[in-house]
Amino acid sequence: MALITLKSFHFCSPGAPASRRVLLTLCKSLSSAGERRKPQSYSPTAVRVLCSKDKCRDVFCWKNHVQLRMQSLSVNETVHLCGDTGSSAQARERWMDEQVFFRTLKSLHTSQEIFKFLRCLEVMSDIMASGALQRISEVEVDGDGLKNPEDVLENEVFRALCFQFEFESSKLSNTGLLNALQALIRLRIDPQSTLIASLLSECEERLANRKLTVDSLCSLGESLLELEVPSCAMLEQIVSHMQEKDIENWSPREMAMVYKILQVVVGEREQYRDLLNRMNSATLTIAYQLCPKFTSAILNSLVALHQTQVVPLILALCKHSVKHVPYFTSDELASVLEAFLFFGHREQIFTEALEKHVPKSIPAMPPETVSKVMRYCCQKKILSKPILDAVAEGFISNADSFTTDQIAEYIVPFGTLNYLPPNASSLFRKLEAILHTRLGQFRPHALLNLLHSCVLIQRYPVNFLPKIFSPYFLQELQAQPPGLDRVVASQLTQLFLTVTLECPFYEGPKLLPKYQVNAFLTTHCFLDVHLFRKVKSGLLHLLKKGMYFSSEVSTPYFYTVDIEIKLDEEGFMLPATQCEEVHTRIALCVDGQNRFCVNSHNLLGEEAIKQRHLQLLGYKVVQVPFFEVESIKSCRKMAEYLHRKIFPHTYGHGC
Repeated sequence: MALITLKSFHFCSPGAPASRRVLLTLCKSLSSAGERRKPQSYSPTAVRVLCSKDKCRDVFCWKNHVQLRMQSLSVNETVHLCGDTGSSAQARERWMDEQVFFRTLKSLHTSQEIFKFLRCLEVMSDIMASGALQRISEVEVDGDGLKNPEDVLENEVFRALCFQFEFESSKLSNTGLLNALQALIRLRIDPQSTLIASLLSECEERLANRKLTVDSLCSLGESLLELEVPSCAMLEQIVSHMQEKDIENWSPREMAMVYKILQVVVGEREQYRDLLNRMNSATLTIAYQLCPKFTSAILNSLVALHQTQVVPLILALCKHSVKHVPYFTSDELASVLEAFLFFGHREQIFTEALEKHVPKSIPAMPPETVSKVMRYCCQKKILSKPILDAVAEGFISNADSFTTDQIAEYIVPFGTLNYLPPNASSLFRKLEAILHTRLGQFRPHALLNLLHSCVLIQRYPVNFLPKIFSPYFLQELQAQPPGLDRVVASQLTQLFLTVTLECPFYEGPKLLPKYQVNAFLTTHCFLDVHLFRKVKSGLLHLLKKGMYFSSEVSTPYFYTVDIEIKLDEEGFMLPATQCEEVHTRIALCVDGQNRFCVNSHNLLGEEAIKQRHLQLLGYKVVQVPFFEVESIKSCRKMAEYLHRKIFPHTYGHGC
């Protein structure tokens, strides 16, 4: 372990009994080297820091990084090795206990407090010095980068630490080296700077000489992954070394980090498949021990590595994630939701945990995470009123700051799930105001999805349909993936049919016939074959002959009717093939579970609009939902049920 003293600014090699340690000494105050410069005004691309007398360091911000040009320091700032072994005992006396140091460091919340604390020390280890850099990165770096670059980078203590870490990197312990590298990368120091290059070079040498433990290998891998362009060669070396280690002895952190590294290095190659398979098996045994961070990280890696075959591991991690829902960060929760979506998994207790946690967390939750929650509910057909109501409130309050994609992701599930929140009027007034000001900013397919979802729940965007039906917009749809495929054409056609049937006052452009489909493509509401056969058997028992009804009938209005029965003016049944003298058409909607929200009797928007439109087109719609007939076992009972549903006026009169 190297020691840093803040007095004479020397590296000293103490003699026995601590001859294996190196004293790293640092000047307590650089004020004698030159008076402190006044803060300089600086542009977003350059600031001047590390000033000493007439010298300075230039810092250039490239792609959110800071590049330090490390120059020689003045005489008082020189770092050199000396053989004064007599200073060892004195240094140890002044060396603060590491545990006390880190407890104190954790209590400091600004870089200036940290620098002031460091000035009071006369001796500290390289681990303590690198820990100080890490704490600075924790308090000074946010999502936008370094909050106060001048305050940090101009500070003489920071300058001196950087100087010594660069020019004495070979003297550092593995922990000091790797912690310093990680902290400086998080402080956005340019990877091309000589400082980072020196530390990386030392890491590479130790990696080549196999001087790094499993924990150190993972720390190095974590730092490399935080670089914009990580060194794949070094990452491959890390994985190569890890393959030689006993996987059963890896900690959860080490397991999660190797998974993350494999995301970068595996690609299409097979050389790491055996390692990955062994890791999957080992992770299954420790899944119940994983903390929220590592549970999320491993699920994220399994998605990235397309590990669809490891079903037991996926199920174990998904079930284990339930208890962590209140403790996931927003990013971690988003990764877990993505895994549920990717692997097609749904866990009722996970949904219940979301319902308890998400509504109260939405005000502080990033819109990206809320969008992921909504996509999860939408794709899994989960009608969670607590979540949807809270999302609606959040949209009304904050939608002006959302991206257009986020706006669509917030609203589309309301239509898909056929749900209007209590504040629906305010919600759609807000949406309309946004569309008036930002209509041209929406991607074509996102805008179509948004407006189509509105009509599913009887919110009619008539002011914006002229744009949708315009030739220019249709060309834009064609030009961008997925183009004008059948799903998109079905949405356009249903919008057109909606304004025709439900908005007779609309006088804008119409959808040209060449863009219309012959029949709507149903994405969720396909026919439940088992239930359909059960209903047909009951009908045959009721009507005696199959000639009086027809199945899966295509209509001139783009919809397919599950079962159609025709009646004349007096209410008598007509043969299914007869087209004349038809007075009433009965549309039997055989609604299996797939046409409803999960664990609910609420029809999905896609089926609700179909039944609404069939009624407007003159059909008598008779719904046969699964939950009314699932307990019926015999054909006779089924026939009685259908008689009561289809012909209620004659039920009980023997006809």
